[in-house]
Amino acid sequence: MNGWIVLDKPKGLSSAAGVAKVRNLFDRVKAGHGGTLDPLATGVLPIALGEATKVMGYILNSNKAYRATVAWGESRDTDDAEGAVTVTSAHRPDRAAILAALPQFTGRLIQQPPAYSALKVGGRRAYAAARAGEPVALKPREIEVFAFELVENGENHAVFDVSCGKGTYVRALARDLALALGTVGHLGDLRRTQAGPFVESQAISLATLEDLSHSARLAEALLPPETALDDIPALALDGATAARLRHGQTVSVSTGLKDGIVFVTSDNVPVAMAQLSDGTLKPARVFNYSS
Repeated sequence: MNGWIVLDKPKGLSSAAGVAKVRNLFDRVKAGHGGTLDPLATGVLPIALGEATKVMGYILNSNKAYRATVAWGESRDTDDAEGAVTVTSAHRPDRAAILAALPQFTGRLIQQPPAYSALKVGGRRAYAAARAGEPVALKPREIEVFAFELVENGENHAVFDVSCGKGTYVRALARDLALALGTVGHLGDLRRTQAGPFVESQAISLATLEDLSHSARLAEALLPPETALDDIPALALDGATAARLRHGQTVSVSTGLKDGIVFVTSDNVPVAMAQLSDGTLKPARVFNYSS
C-alpha cells in the first residue's frame, strides 16, 4: 500500500490520531501526514503511506488554503476558540472597515506566532510552557499570505478565504486583524481546503474509509505517491540506468531540464527523487517497489 489518503479530518481529532486511525486501516503500514491541523480544525490532511512517506517534505513545504471564521469581541490566550477569554470588546467592525484592512495582511509579513504553538523555546514546546503559566517569548517570523478575502460578514463574526505559505498561523492572522480593526477577536473555526496539490474535493472521511475497508475496496481511496510531485520535473530513464540509480550510483544523463530536484521513473514506475546537476543525477530518496 503505497500512496496518499486525503483525509477529511473531523473536528476534535489531532493530526497524529488521524494518521494512526488511517494507518490501522492499512495494516499499520508506515505513515505520516503532510502538515499538522489543530484539533479544532477540519479538512484536508494528506496522509502518506508506504513509499509515499519519502516525499512528505514536498507537502510540508507547500502552500495551503483555508476557510477561516474570525469571532469578534473576545481575545483568547490560545488565539482560537479552545482558549480562555482574556479581553473583551463591544466594537464590531463593519464590512467597509474589514475590506480596507485586508491589504495590510497580504504579501510578505512579520508574524508573532501564538504562545500556544508547537514551536520550541529552549528545547521545550511553547504550548507546554504556556499551559504551565510560564512566560513564552517566541521570535517573530516572516510569512507570506497570497490572498485574504472576505466571504461573509455577520454581526459577531466574519468568514475569510486565506491562501498562504509555510509557517503561517491563521489564528495569529485572526488576532492581528481584529486588533487592526480596533477590537479583539480569535479564530472561531478553521477548515483547510488545500494542501499543496491536494484539494477539498479529494478529501474522504474516516467513516467512508472504514466502509471501504469492510468491503475490501480500501485501495480505491489511494492516490499515487507522485501525486505530491505535480510541481517537480519528471525524468524517464531506461531500465539499466534506473537500476544504477536505485543502487545509489550517480549517473550521467542528457536532458533539457534545469538543475535541481527531479522525479525519476522507468517504465512508468517511480525510481527516485534525484538531484540533477551539470548532466549528472545523484539519488536523494530511492523508491523501493517495482510495480
